[in-house]
Amino acid sequence: MLVILLAPRPRADASDADTALVHVLSHDGLAVAQTGRCAPALMPKADSVVAVVPVGDIAWHRPVLPKAPPSRLRQALVGVLEEQLLDDAAEVHLALAPGARAGEPTWVAAVNRPWLTAQLATLAEAGLSVDRVVPAIVPGEAASGHFLGSADDADPGKDLRLCWSDADGVAVVSTQGSLARSMLPAWSARQPRWSAAPAVAAAAERWLGAPVIVRPDAELALAAARTSWNLRQFELTQRSRGLRALRQSGRQVWGPALRPARWGLLALAVVQLVGLNAWAWQQQRSLGAKRLAMTELLRSSHPQVRSILDAPVQMQRETELLRAASGRAGAEDFETLLALAAAAWPDGQPPVQQVRFEAGRLMIAAGPLAPEALKTLRTRVEAAGAQLTQTEGMLTFNRPARKASS
Repeated sequence: MLVILLAPRPRADASDADTALVHVLSHDGLAVAQTGRCAPALMPKADSVVAVVPVGDIAWHRPVLPKAPPSRLRQALVGVLEEQLLDDAAEVHLALAPGARAGEPTWVAAVNRPWLTAQLATLAEAGLSVDRVVPAIVPGEAASGHFLGSADDADPGKDLRLCWSDADGVAVVSTQGSLARSMLPAWSARQPRWSAAPAVAAAAERWLGAPVIVRPDAELALAAARTSWNLRQFELTQRSRGLRALRQSGRQVWGPALRPARWGLLALAVVQLVGLNAWAWQQQRSLGAKRLAMTELLRSSHPQVRSILDAPVQMQRETELLRAASGRAGAEDFETLLALAAAAWPDGQPPVQQVRFEAGRLMIAAGPLAPEALKTLRTRVEAAGAQLTQTEGMLTFNRPARKASS
């Protein structure tokens, strides 16, 4: 994630020749991996780019969100905030807080639209496509005060400012006047979290009379990027289609927010893999036990068999040899198949013309059979566990071949 701190909106008499911006690079969105200040074209590449708007360039309003269709929501907001906006409505960009609901009070951020549009265009020209624009500090339930200074002056403390945020909004006041000093007792009574930029930490502690937490701009910007805010709404909504939409989906899937879900899916896949392997191992053991039982049965029934390659086939062969030696007819012998054909032969049919037997098949040449008679004959043969085929006037009776075990 690349977080870019946008430069404050210049005053009318200020020069904006310096295009360098402070940036923060993070590998996981939680810790700062690299920070620096350079032109946008020289910034490192990243999967996600977030721009941070300075606290002094956002005005905060809390109206009741009007009920309007998305296409007319901005127009409805302008109508509600018309008396509160300092600039012309066409010059103001509005953005709603995450999870805003119609009919309920919600925070609305107001930013100068030409300035923000120009900032995004400058970054786009440098090859940086900004995915989100977030405020540096947003209103929250926990009260906090952060001291800022001027980075361009040799003495940043002389332009010391206090950014106060709580459930009532965000305010930036100068410590040089009496307003901040008069509000300090009420603010201190709420036990806020006091922090300051490194360059103004000493000046902030002297003015406050208490220690402050040093929070670098990089840490503050990264914390802002982790929020769910996005000022790219309405006319500044990013148009993402095709490959870009797919890439953004991939960033969300592989982002730190879904890391627990990814670990959970990985653990589930590992459990499934282990379970399948355990089930396959149990099935293999069961099959092995069955093969061993068949082998032992063959050895006990036919001890003359020394080499066992396929126990079921060898058991059938040895049993057939014993049956033939005893003079009993087998299922594929002539007598058995002839008795089967005689029992299944339809009534009222003429006598057969020729009978032939070979290799377990009984072939009978008979006159043409009516379709009903042939159907009856086939049904009776199949019910007896045999099969009937007809080829060029020949009816063939045989037993289905038994499948050898694998």
